[in-house]
Amino acid sequence: MMGVLVLAVVVLAPTIAAFAQQRQQIAELRAAVSAQEEEVQRLRAERERWNDDTFIVTQARERLYYVMPGEVSYLVIDDRTAAAKADATAEVSADVTESKGDWMTTLLDSVFTAGLAPDAVPPTDPATDPTTPPPAAPPAEETR
Repeated sequence: MMGVLVLAVVVLAPTIAAFAQQRQQIAELRAAVSAQEEEVQRLRAERERWNDDTFIVTQARERLYYVMPGEVSYLVIDDRTAAAKADATAEVSADVTESKGDWMTTLLDSVFTAGLAPDAVPPTDPATDPTTPPPAAPPAEETR
């Protein structure tokens, strides 16, 4: 009887292991199909949003900075330091406070900082820059 039991375990063990592995693969594939169906639903909703003219106008204004004819667009660049940005996230108080700084000094500091800032792209000397084509020669005068 013991021999039959050992023979049954030896014969059935690989089959049971394969069955368990296949069940695990099926569960993983079902999870993948479910995730892909959710992605399809998200993409369909996104496509429907792009069919709305208001959404398209909003995206063009936000992403590409487009404006309607006759409008003027102003782009504000936040050049504050990280500490100043972190300070700006603090709660706003309803109490009136007085600043201790002089507005004229602040204005002059801003003007000097802007005026003394280095250029974004340094000017290149055409004589030493190998990428600049040589200047065109003046037309030759005709002599008769």
